[in-house]
Amino acid sequence: MDFRITGLSPEPFRHLYGLSDAALAGHGARRYVADSKPGFPDRVELRDAEPGESLLLVNHTHQPADTPYRSSHAIFVLEGAESTYDRVNEVPEALKLRPISLRAFDAGHMIVAADLAQGDEVEVLIRRYLADPATAYLHAHYATRGCYAARVTRA
Repeated sequence: MDFRITGLSPEPFRHLYGLSDAALAGHGARRYVADSKPGFPDRVELRDAEPGESLLLVNHTHQPADTPYRSSHAIFVLEGAESTYDRVNEVPEALKLRPISLRAFDAGHMIVAADLAQGDEVEVLIRRYLADPATAYLHAHYATRGCYAARVTRA
């Protein structure tokens, strides 16, 4: 079963790039400068920021469906990110470094399965969930903080 992992489009965040800290606060966002790697995972390029790179901490609605699972949470976006991660059968390093919560959703946007994985186990769990015809797509979350990480679909 081939799978595709995609990051977020930079489009909803571009208007925040380069704003002053005061202007960011008006949008409910904050700027951070990465001081370690790993430590600041970007949701567009699906990579950890290099020390010195600027990121924006924003609230993002990652599950907009009108179900009990509708959800938003804080995420980091690399300031200036333009290249959406989109790869087939490739788990980015940022998803291997940390415990990941994988949540399988059906076509009605209800969770049908969920579990934790780390390292090479992430790909194994992705393939297992996507082999189930009830699964329409997966959401990956960084387990410790619960932040949305990426979307996974069949390729």
